[in-house]
Amino acid sequence: MHGARLKSIAYHTAGNRQDAEDAVQETFLKVYRAIDGFDGRSSIGTWLCRICINVCYDLLRKRQLEAERAQPTEPPRNQIALRVQLDDALRRIHPRQRMVFLLFAVEGMKHSEIAAILEIPEGTSKAWLFEAKRELQRILTEGRR
Repeated sequence: MHGARLKSIAYHTAGNRQDAEDAVQETFLKVYRAIDGFDGRSSIGTWLCRICINVCYDLLRKRQLEAERAQPTEPPRNQIALRVQLDDALRRIHPRQRMVFLLFAVEGMKHSEIAAILEIPEGTSKAWLFEAKRELQRILTEGRR
């Protein structure tokens, strides 16, 4: 019931299908192990999303550590495709703004849902979305010059 949404969140956070599938699987394992800790203050979907996001953050931290240990490689070729530019711009904005943008724009969640998932006030969710859009616009228009 929640798998598709979790996979979408994981894909947009982790950046590739394999890591997204691994993150969703790890999410369900964590839920299974911690179901007794679910207190019902939020919906099960909200709880699942929060766990999935945390799993993805752990994955990204692990990936960053591995990249730091690896030898630097040749930078990727400059690509013009809008999707590549948008992905690059998303990577350049603050992670909290990126997460709110993805949950709102890609997942179609309401600010009240985002606020519950990220454990922030609803107004903060709105502010971070505004900042994300402004920063994305700045980055994307700089790229055209």
